[in-house]
Amino acid sequence: MELGLAGRRALVTGAGKGIGRDTVQALHAAGARVVAVSRTQADLDSLVRECPGIEPVCVDLGDWEATERVLGGVGPVDLLVNNAGVALLQPFLEVTKEACDTSFNVNLRAVIQVSQIVARDLIARGARGAIVNVSSQASQRALTNHSVYSSTKGALDMLTKSMALELGPHKIRVNAVNPTVVMTPMGQANWSDPHKAKTILNRIPLGKFAEVENVVDAILFLLSDRSGMTTGSTMPVDGGFLAT
Repeated sequence: MELGLAGRRALVTGAGKGIGRDTVQALHAAGARVVAVSRTQADLDSLVRECPGIEPVCVDLGDWEATERVLGGVGPVDLLVNNAGVALLQPFLEVTKEACDTSFNVNLRAVIQVSQIVARDLIARGARGAIVNVSSQASQRALTNHSVYSSTKGALDMLTKSMALELGPHKIRVNAVNPTVVMTPMGQANWSDPHKAKTILNRIPLGKFAEVENVVDAILFLLSDRSGMTTGSTMPVDGGFLAT
């Protein structure tokens, strides 16, 4: 299925590892011009070697001023994937201020800021665009020790709908993907315990966690013109978890 991504300029946050890295690789293979954003220069260096021609940008999206300074002049972007995120899991009674601040700054506030930068330029150019926010099944189901993480992703789902409402008249579509556990380095760090993993696997009708490519395929579809009438949606990539 032709996605029509060739020649379009895409920006991907959290591009150094996991879903973001594979998204950059897939967009590059599809002929898109990709701006890869990560806070880790070494990850960007290796990504450039794998995908010659991508534009690496090193910045910590948790820092508002640095993000504005570095991305404020990034230039025309047609497609945006807000993938950067942190998962700081703590029991509710042990949640710290630092975990709250970091989680909301990266998982929600940075999405607002980067999306504003991209959307303002799209509107100024009168260009159509697509934004995909990487959310989680944890936005819609309570999970032990996930109170702060789930709260950021629940807020992200509503932000997605609000953005779709306000940006739709400007020909900008905004959607979210909501994966189950994905076996990225972050997923492995939090779900490597077989007993803990079983509590989720038992609630997934397909009986398995997601592979990174499952999420990337959904992201590319939502970026493409093949989803031209889809906006404000939260697309599960969860093996049926949210159906149970």
